[in-house]
Amino acid sequence: MKALFWIGLVIVILGVASLFVPIPRHDTEGIRVGDLSLGIEVRREEKIPPALTAVMIISGIGAMIATRPKK
Repeated sequence: MKALFWIGLVIVILGVASLFVPIPRHDTEGIRVGDLSLGIEVRREEKIPPALTAVMIISGIGAMIATRPKK
């Protein structure tokens, strides 16, 4: 049961961090004609949608609550 608590804690931490830390993404766009290629690398920083972040935080808290000893 303690493993579930720690997994829930990690999910909560990742959910909170995803609110502030953008995820970098690299794309290459260009054209190729025969042996000649012309391209550019585009770097974007995207954040995880807030709805997914909320689901991560709520499920992590749920996992942590599920490990509480029953009285």
